[in-house]
Parts: sequence; structure tokens; C-alpha cells
Amino acid sequence: MKDAGQILPGATLGVLGGGQLGRMFVHAAQSMGYFTAVLDPDTDSPAGRVSHHQVRAAYDDPAGLAELAGLCAAVTTEFENVPAPSLATLAERLPVSPAARAVAIAQDRAAEKAHFVACGVPCAPYAVIESAEQLAAVDAALLPGILKTSRMGYDGKGQVRVADAAALAAAWRSLGGVPCVLEQMLPLAAECSVVLARGADGAFVHFPVQRNLHRDGILAVTEVHPGNIDAALADEAVGAARAIADGLDYVGVLCVEFFVLGDGRLVVNEIAPRPHNSGHYTIDACDASQFTLQVRTLCRLPLVQPRQHSAAVMLNLLGDLWFDASGEQRTPAWAQVLALPGAHLHLYGKRDAKPGRKMGHLTFTAPDAASAREAAITACDVLGIARFG
Repeated sequence: MKDAGQILPGATLGVLGGGQLGRMFVHAAQSMGYFTAVLDPDTDSPAGRVSHHQVRAAYDDPAGLAELAGLCAAVTTEFENVPAPSLATLAERLPVSPAARAVAIAQDRAAEKAHFVACGVPCAPYAVIESAEQLAAVDAALLPGILKTSRMGYDGKGQVRVADAAALAAAWRSLGGVPCVLEQMLPLAAECSVVLARGADGAFVHFPVQRNLHRDGILAVTEVHPGNIDAALADEAVGAARAIADGLDYVGVLCVEFFVLGDGRLVVNEIAPRPHNSGHYTIDACDASQFTLQVRTLCRLPLVQPRQHSAAVMLNLLGDLWFDASGEQRTPAWAQVLALPGAHLHLYGKRDAKPGRKMGHLTFTAPDAASAREAAITACDVLGIARFG
């Protein structure tokens, strides 16, 4: 029997954003029997090309938003930098998750840090810098540190490492004097993340804690298997992630990224109000993917704790792989990669490869961690990706 508020298969679901996350949401929704609509200004977006409906408009275009609302029973977003007011406008007409307030907090590092503090979740010591006076008043104990723009930063963009007060002042000027957050640089032992789903009724489920490796600010490798993270630390991460989600009254899929410090302490880094790169392995290694849970939370359907059935290692595939050492374009050696046991190749349908651009991911599943790691390391050698430890 349908509960009040449930949106059942046969309805049309909308997503703001036509990138790879939108594409994977569309695939998940369609596999469950939903129709889909994508709003994106790109006339040839990866998600738009596989969706039933495309609305080609800017994310803050009133006519485009009205058209999307007219097509859909509910709407979500695939990236955090969609204008929060657009989500609020849509929410006047139909269910939207995540809510505009949660996305607005994730868009502003200062607001995000304040939320962590309010939830009692430790983060790196920091200072907000919005004026020359605040710059001059920065506590020297925060240096060396990382200066990050409060808004529009992702994949290492809008970040500058600073060693002292002079470097901090120069970095703030180089970033245009925009509002920033200075974080104390901490000795890191590892990075991990929690991908969770929270329903409108407060129901909470999560995937196993993922161990991540970043290179140049971009996720390179995710490993998920027993023993990848200390069990007590994993429990702490899940508890902290739940506190953050509950504090937002969050509805949808949320990723919470953490640093593990050299002394074993856990500090939260940031949140992403959407499915996350580090959760892509769930498509192949779990009985429900993060995108399936995105559909379920949007449609107010029951949430069941997902189960991981295989050890997994995921490699990010950047556009660099499409070029040889001399800069000539090439096709990566997919046939050799797909000959490896447990290989699952996902390419995002992007027309042009560019260095640093996320073109796809490659997940290796196996009955045990050693086998998944062995195949993934072999793939690194075949493709020219730096090995991971």
C-alpha cells in the first residue's frame, strides 16, 4: 500500500545538473521504472543524453525551473554549487531533496565549519577571513595552514597552502580578497569518507567507511573492504556523519569526508550534499548503490541497510589517460584492463578528454581485498596511473 508522500515508479524524477552524477542517478531511476528529466545549460550533457526529457537552461532561469517543475513529481541535484535559491523555488511546487538550506551550508565553508562545531564533531582549527582586519587578527598558531575560498571550491580548486603571515596575506590577495577560511595544517595519516542516506522520516542507513587517496586535490583511489579502516574509528566516523546529517534534518544521500590524524584522531573535512566519487564502487560491490538510495530518499520509499558483497577498489579515470607522454591523444588500453578479473569500467560519455577532467571510474571487485588490490594495481600499470600503497 502506498504511504502518503510516496512517489512510485512511473512518475518523472528531475535532477539539476547533467554531469556524471546526474547520469548515474538517471540510470538508477530508469532501472526502477521512473521517467527522468535533466536541467542543464549544456545542450550535450552526459545525463541529458540518456534522460527522457532535457531542459536546456541556466540553473537560475525561472522559465527553465518552471518547465522542470511541470514535468516532474520530485527533483534532486547532482552537485552542490547549484544555486540554493533555485532549490527553494522548486520546493514551492514539489518535493525537493536535499533541501536548499542543507545545500547552502555545504556551499559555504564558514557555515559548514560552524555546523560541524554545533553538532559536536571535531574539525581542524580554523579562522574565517572576510576582511583585512580579520586577516591581521589571525592566530599565528593556525600557521602553516591551508587558505580556502568559502565558496565555489572543489577538487583542490580555490586552495592555497601558506607557511606564514606574509604568505597568507599574499594568498588572500591572489584569491581576490573573497571570503575565505584558513585551516590549520594537520599531520594526516589517512583520509576516509562515509556515504549515508537519510529519509524524510529520519531513517538512516550507510555504506561501509571508505578509505580514500587524493592526488593534487582530486580523488584517485577508494578502497572498501574489511580492515581498510580501524573498526572503532569507522564507528566514530559513522556516528559523526549521522550527527551532521541529523543536525541538518537532511533528506537524501550525503557524503561526509574525514581526515585521520597521525595520532589516530578523526576530524571532519567537508560534506557533499549528493552522491560522491568515493561511493561509486557501490554500483558493483553492493546490493544497492548510492544512486539507488538517492532515488529512494527522493521518492520517500523505504530505506534498507545496504550490504557490500565484494571487496572493492575504485580508480578514478582522469583525462590525462587519453594522452601519451608527448601529448598525442590515444585510446586507453581498455581491452587489457577488461581482461583482468573483477573489472567494471564506467565511462561518463564526455566528448572531450582534458587533463584533470573526470572521464570515468574503474572498480575491481573480488572475494577478498588482496585480489581486488592486485587487479587494481595491474590496471594502474596498464593505464599509466601511479601505483597506490
